[in-house]
Amino acid sequence: MTTARRPTRPLAALVGVAVALALLSVVACGPGTAEIAKGKPVPNITGTTLDGTAFDLATLRGKPVVINFWGPSCVPCRTEFPLLAAKAAEHRADGLVIVGILTDDPVEPARAFAAEHGGTWPNVIDPGGAIKATYRVLGRPQSYFVDRNGVLQSIQIGEVIDRDFERQYAAIAGGQ
Repeated sequence: MTTARRPTRPLAALVGVAVALALLSVVACGPGTAEIAKGKPVPNITGTTLDGTAFDLATLRGKPVVINFWGPSCVPCRTEFPLLAAKAAEHRADGLVIVGILTDDPVEPARAFAAEHGGTWPNVIDPGGAIKATYRVLGRPQSYFVDRNGVLQSIQIGEVIDRDFERQYAAIAGGQ
């Protein structure tokens, strides 16, 4: 007697997606910290950039902002970096500002990598992981698309590709 094999990969993938969404909802709305949710203002970010400049996210109100948690030891971050550089240049006239948050990596390699690969945007150092914790980052890279009013419109977990960037950018670029 033979038994039919059930497809386990599609089921496993579906369960994985469900678990990730459940985890994201718990992470995004956990007690005792700022809420990170679509349609809500993002928490302010202050700190020092890789070049030693003071940074305050609140000064960017009125501009579309992409907050990108990254580090040079992260392979998808390294792959995504040239796309971010190209998009920063392409949408400069719209006022787009990319803000990098150096997460889980030392400063010197990040500084060298950003300089070598055209990362001219502010890259804020997060040595104790406070910004990462506030934003409930699940992994690197992770990007937050914030509109001109400082309101979160979408979160990209994982590497951003061109089509994803443009779709999410359209939601934050309005109101010029």
